[in-house]
Amino acid sequence: MVIWIMGLSASGKTTLGRCVYEKLKKEFPNTVFLDGDEIRKIFKHDNGYEPYTLDGRKKNADRICELCAWLDRQDVNVVCCILSIFEVSRGFNRQTFSEYFEVYIDVSMQKLRQRETKGLYEQAEKGAIKNVVGVDMPFSPPSSPDYIFSNIEDNPDFDKIALDIIEKSKRNKR
Repeated sequence: MVIWIMGLSASGKTTLGRCVYEKLKKEFPNTVFLDGDEIRKIFKHDNGYEPYTLDGRKKNADRICELCAWLDRQDVNVVCCILSIFEVSRGFNRQTFSEYFEVYIDVSMQKLRQRETKGLYEQAEKGAIKNVVGVDMPFSPPSSPDYIFSNIEDNPDFDKIALDIIEKSKRNKR
Protein backbone atom coordinates (compact mmCIF):
# COMPACT_ATOMS: atom_id res chain seq x y z
CA MET A 1 0.00 0.00 0.00
CA VAL A 2 1.17 3.52 -0.80
CA ILE A 3 -0.33 6.41 1.15
CA TRP A 4 0.47 9.50 -0.90
CA ILE A 5 0.21 12.72 1.14
CA MET A 6 0.28 15.87 -0.95
CA GLY A 7 -0.10 19.61 -0.54
CA LEU A 8 1.79 22.87 -0.78
CA SER A 9 4.85 23.78 1.29
CA ALA A 10 3.94 24.32 4.96
CA SER A 11 0.61 22.51 4.60
CA GLY A 12 1.59 19.87 7.17
CA LYS A 13 2.54 16.99 4.85
CA THR A 14 5.60 15.86 6.74
CA THR A 15 4.01 16.24 10.18
CA LEU A 16 0.94 14.26 9.15
CA GLY A 17 3.01 11.75 7.17
CA ARG A 18 5.28 10.96 10.09
CA CYS A 19 2.25 10.47 12.31
CA VAL A 20 0.64 8.11 9.78
CA TYR A 21 3.94 6.27 9.38
CA GLU A 22 4.48 5.79 13.14
CA LYS A 23 0.99 4.38 13.60
CA LEU A 24 1.03 2.19 10.48
CA LYS A 25 4.50 0.80 11.26
CA LYS A 26 3.25 -0.56 14.60
CA GLU A 27 0.76 -2.75 12.75
CA PHE A 28 2.81 -3.32 9.60
CA PRO A 29 6.58 -3.31 10.31
CA ASN A 30 7.28 -3.42 6.56
CA THR A 31 6.46 0.29 6.27
CA VAL A 32 8.78 3.09 5.17
CA PHE A 33 8.53 6.87 5.17
CA LEU A 34 9.53 8.90 2.10
CA ASP A 35 9.69 12.68 1.92
CA GLY A 36 10.17 14.53 -1.36
CA ASP A 37 12.86 16.82 0.07
CA GLU A 38 14.80 13.88 1.51
CA ILE A 39 14.70 12.08 -1.84
CA ARG A 40 16.10 15.22 -3.51
CA LYS A 41 19.03 15.13 -1.07
CA ILE A 42 19.65 11.40 -1.57
CA PHE A 43 19.90 11.88 -5.35
CA LYS A 44 21.94 15.10 -4.95
CA HIS A 45 19.19 16.99 -6.74
CA ASP A 46 18.64 19.76 -4.21
CA ASN A 47 21.17 22.48 -5.06
CA GLY A 48 20.92 25.37 -7.45
CA TYR A 49 18.14 26.49 -9.75
CA GLU A 50 17.52 23.45 -12.00
CA PRO A 51 16.01 21.04 -9.44
CA TYR A 52 13.18 23.49 -8.77
CA THR A 53 12.24 24.19 -12.37
CA LEU A 54 9.25 22.38 -13.80
CA ASP A 55 11.59 19.86 -15.49
CA GLY A 56 13.60 19.38 -12.29
CA ARG A 57 10.43 18.84 -10.27
CA LYS A 58 9.18 16.33 -12.83
CA LYS A 59 12.46 14.42 -12.61
CA ASN A 60 12.14 14.24 -8.81
CA ALA A 61 8.46 13.24 -9.03
CA ASP A 62 9.29 10.45 -11.49
CA ARG A 63 12.02 9.14 -9.20
CA ILE A 64 9.66 9.11 -6.24
CA CYS A 65 6.89 7.35 -8.17
CA GLU A 66 9.32 4.70 -9.42
CA LEU A 67 10.82 4.25 -5.95
CA CYS A 68 7.35 3.77 -4.47
CA ALA A 69 6.48 1.28 -7.23
CA TRP A 70 9.68 -0.66 -6.55
CA LEU A 71 8.91 -0.82 -2.81
CA ASP A 72 5.27 -1.72 -3.48
CA ARG A 73 6.35 -4.67 -5.68
CA GLN A 74 8.28 -5.95 -2.65
CA ASP A 75 5.19 -5.68 -0.42
CA VAL A 76 6.63 -2.72 1.47
CA ASN A 77 4.07 -0.15 2.60
CA VAL A 78 5.01 3.45 1.85
CA VAL A 79 3.92 6.72 3.40
CA CYS A 80 5.08 9.34 0.89
CA CYS A 81 4.93 13.11 1.43
CA ILE A 82 5.33 15.19 -1.72
CA LEU A 83 4.05 18.40 -3.34
CA SER A 84 2.78 16.23 -6.21
CA ILE A 85 2.08 18.91 -8.80
CA PHE A 86 1.78 16.52 -11.74
CA GLU A 87 -1.58 14.89 -12.40
CA VAL A 88 0.19 12.41 -14.70
CA SER A 89 2.22 11.17 -11.71
CA ARG A 90 -0.91 10.61 -9.67
CA GLY A 91 -2.45 8.75 -12.61
CA PHE A 92 0.66 6.57 -12.82
CA ASN A 93 0.29 5.81 -9.11
CA ARG A 94 -3.35 4.75 -9.43
CA GLN A 95 -2.51 2.48 -12.36
CA THR A 96 0.72 1.03 -10.95
CA PHE A 97 0.56 0.57 -7.19
CA SER A 98 -1.17 -2.48 -5.75
CA GLU A 99 -3.04 -0.23 -3.32
CA TYR A 100 -3.00 3.56 -3.50
CA PHE A 101 -4.57 6.06 -1.11
CA GLU A 102 -4.24 9.73 -2.00
CA VAL A 103 -4.45 12.35 0.75
CA TYR A 104 -4.70 16.03 -0.12
CA ILE A 105 -3.98 18.63 2.54
CA ASP A 106 -5.96 21.72 1.64
CA VAL A 107 -4.75 24.98 3.18
CA SER A 108 -5.36 28.57 2.10
CA MET A 109 -2.40 30.58 0.85
CA GLN A 110 -2.98 33.06 3.67
CA LYS A 111 -2.58 30.29 6.27
CA LEU A 112 0.47 28.88 4.46
CA ARG A 113 2.17 32.27 4.55
CA GLN A 114 1.54 32.47 8.30
CA ARG A 115 2.95 28.98 8.94
CA GLU A 116 5.91 28.95 6.59
CA THR A 117 9.01 29.78 8.65
CA LYS A 118 11.68 30.05 5.92
CA GLY A 119 10.06 33.00 4.15
CA LEU A 120 9.66 30.99 0.95
CA TYR A 121 6.33 32.49 -0.11
CA GLU A 122 7.29 36.01 0.90
CA GLN A 123 10.55 35.84 -1.07
CA ALA A 124 8.75 34.47 -4.13
CA GLU A 125 6.07 37.14 -4.00
CA LYS A 126 8.79 39.83 -3.89
CA GLY A 127 10.52 38.20 -6.87
CA ALA A 128 13.66 37.33 -4.88
CA ILE A 129 13.29 33.62 -5.75
CA LYS A 130 11.53 31.79 -8.57
CA ASN A 131 9.85 28.45 -9.13
CA VAL A 132 7.84 28.39 -5.92
CA VAL A 133 4.79 26.18 -6.30
CA GLY A 134 1.64 28.11 -5.48
CA VAL A 135 3.20 31.50 -6.29
CA ASP A 136 4.88 31.60 -9.71
CA MET A 137 4.50 27.91 -10.47
CA PRO A 138 0.96 26.55 -10.72
CA PHE A 139 -0.54 24.03 -8.35
CA SER A 140 -3.71 22.21 -9.28
CA PRO A 141 -5.38 20.30 -6.46
CA PRO A 142 -5.94 16.64 -7.25
CA SER A 143 -9.13 15.86 -9.14
CA SER A 144 -10.22 12.92 -7.00
CA PRO A 145 -8.24 12.40 -3.80
CA ASP A 146 -9.33 9.61 -1.50
CA TYR A 147 -9.10 11.88 1.54
CA ILE A 148 -9.09 15.65 1.99
CA PHE A 149 -7.73 17.19 5.18
CA SER A 150 -8.60 20.86 5.46
CA ASN A 151 -5.72 21.96 7.68
CA ILE A 152 -7.03 25.33 8.80
CA GLU A 153 -6.78 24.98 12.57
CA ASP A 154 -3.64 26.12 14.37
CA ASN A 155 -3.17 22.90 16.35
CA PRO A 156 -4.91 20.05 14.55
CA ASP A 157 -5.08 16.62 16.16
CA PHE A 158 -2.68 14.87 13.77
CA ASP A 159 -3.00 11.60 15.71
CA LYS A 160 -6.74 11.53 15.11
CA ILE A 161 -6.38 12.46 11.43
CA ALA A 162 -3.66 9.81 10.97
CA LEU A 163 -5.86 7.10 12.46
CA ASP A 164 -8.75 8.17 10.23
CA ILE A 165 -6.52 8.02 7.14
CA ILE A 166 -5.25 4.55 8.05
CA GLU A 167 -8.77 3.26 8.71
CA LYS A 168 -10.11 4.66 5.44
CA SER A 169 -7.11 3.44 3.45
CA LYS A 170 -7.75 -0.11 4.66
CA ARG A 171 -11.38 0.10 3.50
CA ASN A 172 -10.28 1.50 0.14
CA LYS A 173 -8.44 -1.63 -0.98
CA ARG A 174 -8.87 -2.69 -4.60
